[in-house]
This record gives sequence, C-alpha cells and structure tokens, in this order.
Amino acid sequence: MEADQASRGPGSTPLKTRERLADPRQKRELNRQLFGVVAPRYDAVTRVLSFDRDRVWKKRMVDALPRMTGPFCLDLACGTGDISFRLAWKYPDGLIIGLDLCEAMLERARAHGTASHLRFQLGDMGSTGLERGSVDIVTGGYALRNAGDLGEVLGEIHRVLKSGGTGCFLDFSKPPGRSLQIMENLLLKAWGALWGWVFHGDPEVYAYIAESLARFPDRQQLADLFRSQGFEVQSSTLYFFGIVQCIMVRKPAPSAPDTFLQPTVEPTEAVGQHERHAKEAGAEDEHVRGFA
Repeated sequence: MEADQASRGPGSTPLKTRERLADPRQKRELNRQLFGVVAPRYDAVTRVLSFDRDRVWKKRMVDALPRMTGPFCLDLACGTGDISFRLAWKYPDGLIIGLDLCEAMLERARAHGTASHLRFQLGDMGSTGLERGSVDIVTGGYALRNAGDLGEVLGEIHRVLKSGGTGCFLDFSKPPGRSLQIMENLLLKAWGALWGWVFHGDPEVYAYIAESLARFPDRQQLADLFRSQGFEVQSSTLYFFGIVQCIMVRKPAPSAPDTFLQPTVEPTEAVGQHERHAKEAGAEDEHVRGFA
C-alpha cells in the first residue's frame, strides 16, 4: 500500500503523506491529523523506536542549557510534555510554555502532571503570538522537521528570543552525502513499518518519519540555515550513529555602538549656543503653526 493511500481504519481520512508534505499548510494539517492518531501510544512508541534512549537525549539536552534565574522558556511542538517538564524541574522559578498544534497531544501532557509555572497551550510554532524579544530559551524535540515552513519557524524563533537567548533542538538528522541518506531512509522506513504494524496494524503510520526527513535539510544545510537567520551555532551533538542530532544555537547580542568623545564647550560658548538654539526653535515653531 502506498503512503499516500494509507488510512487509519474504516471511514477515516487518508493521510496522503507524500503529497501533503510538499505544501506548508497541508503539512500542518497532516501533523495535526497524524499526531491525533498516535497520541495515546506516543510515549511508548518513542521509547521503542529509540531503544529507550530518547529520555537520555532529552535529559542531556536540558542539562546543557544555561543556568538562569527565572527564565521564560518556550517548548515548541511539546507533544506529551517530556521536555517541558524537564524545563520546569530545571527552572523552578521560571515560566515554561509548551506549545503544540495537536490538542490530543496536549491532553496527554496535562495528564502527566501540573506545575504552577508550566502551562500547555494550543498553537503554531510558526506564529506563536508572543512578544518580540520576550523569551530566554526555546526548545524543540522532533519539532523543526515537522515545521510547515522551516524558514518561517526559524524566523519566529529569532523574533521571540531575547538577544543572547538560547535555542536547542533535538531531531532526526540527515547526513550529507546521497548514499548515506539513502541508507538512513531505508532503515527508518523499515523500522517505522515494523512498529506501525505492532502498534496500529498499519506499516504506513510511521512512514512519516522517513518521508519528512527526506525533505529536511542535511546537517550542514541546517547549520547554514540557522546562520542565515541570524543565529550563532554553538554546538552539535550526534546520537544513534548520527541518526539523531541535538543542535544548540544562540541569538547574538547586538554589538555595542561606538562611542565618540564630545568636544568640550566653554561655559560662555554654551550660553551662546543655547540662545541660538532657542531662537531657531522659536522660528521653527512659528513656521509649523503657519501650516496648522
């Protein structure tokens, strides 16, 4: 059965994965539909697909974030809240928002627990609605690959981050080189098909991973894309033989403006300048009033 013919059961809407991935708006709807299907078993599937290493990667990711007092953290495509909860534990006096476009995933996140400084909300990572320069840390676990428009999302991350703010993202990674990409794609398709059968009776459910990664930039291209959006790439860590990557970036602080010494003005000269400026201001005021 072809990926674009896959459905989730009698009467369900076909995913049409391949054709919908090519269009940003359709990709968002595909994500909402797909993750609504996998939400009840998402945590278990993630553990199985990663050989239970997913928790370790996310822990290392959050541990690597800077120590701060009271940061505002935004966790994009937060899913069932793994990273959001880790942020809440690391920053007990901060504010953490977990953002996701699938309500079914957010329901699972809220069911895992609550914290006074953590909230989960429905939203699109390409248009968060947050104020410019308001966020200290942006994170995402398997988020960027799911972006409808990756350039738009990186631009939004840059917009909401404060100068000097940090972004850290964990996701499947595409190696440079066509031969390695083909091998990785075949491996992910086979691995996803197996667990699609086991958990859903349909091998195409997790075909999305390989299909979306095939359209995602490779590691070098991703770093270049971050730089083109105004970020500094701080680090890149590979896991699982390079199939998974954690990339950390920073929004650089603006350069300090050059300062120039002002010429010293003698007291008598300063008085003269003040009188001259007052006369000029009065004349300008008369000129403006003439057009009122």
